[in-house]
Amino acid sequence: MSNMIKALAVESRTGKLRLHEYNPGELGSEQVEIAVSHCGVCHSDLSMLENDWGQTTYPFVPGHEATGIVAAVGSRVKKVKVGDRVGLGWMSGSCMACSQCLSGNQNLCGTAEQTIVGRHGGFADRVRCHWMWAVPIPGKLGLAEAGPLFCGGITVFTPMVEYGVKPTDRVGVVGIGGLGHMAVQFLNKWGCEVWAFTSSESKKAEALGMGAHHAVNSKDPKQLAGLAGALDFLLVTVNVTMDWAAWLGTLAPKGRLHFVGVVLEPLKIPVFQLLVGQRSVSGSPVGNPRNMELMLDFCARHGIAPKTEVFPMSRANEALDHLRAGKARYRVVLENDLK
Repeated sequence: MSNMIKALAVESRTGKLRLHEYNPGELGSEQVEIAVSHCGVCHSDLSMLENDWGQTTYPFVPGHEATGIVAAVGSRVKKVKVGDRVGLGWMSGSCMACSQCLSGNQNLCGTAEQTIVGRHGGFADRVRCHWMWAVPIPGKLGLAEAGPLFCGGITVFTPMVEYGVKPTDRVGVVGIGGLGHMAVQFLNKWGCEVWAFTSSESKKAEALGMGAHHAVNSKDPKQLAGLAGALDFLLVTVNVTMDWAAWLGTLAPKGRLHFVGVVLEPLKIPVFQLLVGQRSVSGSPVGNPRNMELMLDFCARHGIAPKTEVFPMSRANEALDHLRAGKARYRVVLENDLK
């Protein structure tokens, strides 16, 4: 079998994806090679493709929500074997020796390898990672629907676990898009009373159908004011600047305003609102492998799946344009057809 990997790459920030072949070299002793079946398309792929964060190297192969079958393993691989169904998310390796890795926070490793930063991702027929980050997929979950769980899903699931969200909590989700629509489903099955905040009238009904108990216009100051002190936890999935003082006002004492959306502008936070209500502001990235396993088991148990639109991988440019235009409902997934 040829060692060459077939992938889709761009040569510059304004370029189009084109067929690109590369030699990944010898498989490392602790590496897994995954034959990619499907790969989700995340807004972070667009951000990296266009070098919005200043860390992209070209040629650039996007894709960090890959699912497929283990095709090869190194001599020291544990936990997974050839033939297993696995997924790979934003992280593809961690040092396994620092204090964060040793405490189970491998996603916070200071020298972690990121799947599409300085290396090629999952818009390809194969992709590699350290065995720790090749997470087994339960049989009840399809490979197409599981893809978005490995970035978007774990991003909203992690704070539920890390910050102790309780079934008795009242939780708001700001932005019902690729991340938010999964958060609504998780929180409903978690037992919470869920508020969906969206500026789209059409998404209100959809959010209610996915498990939200209330749908609120996120751009209506009166509706936000009417929720003064009502929420225990507010999960922000959007990447735009908003009136954060107004959102803090919806929190009960000891409530938390938590960010998973990449808001690039500095936050204007009135400290007095934090002090008098002992409120908190926080953020988190994707999760560790253990939380990924918990999330996948939770999804399999409760029948949770992202809402997806599937494109052939050969039409990835069309899929990216669909996402750029804000037309995705709610996650785009590529099905591998590279020849």
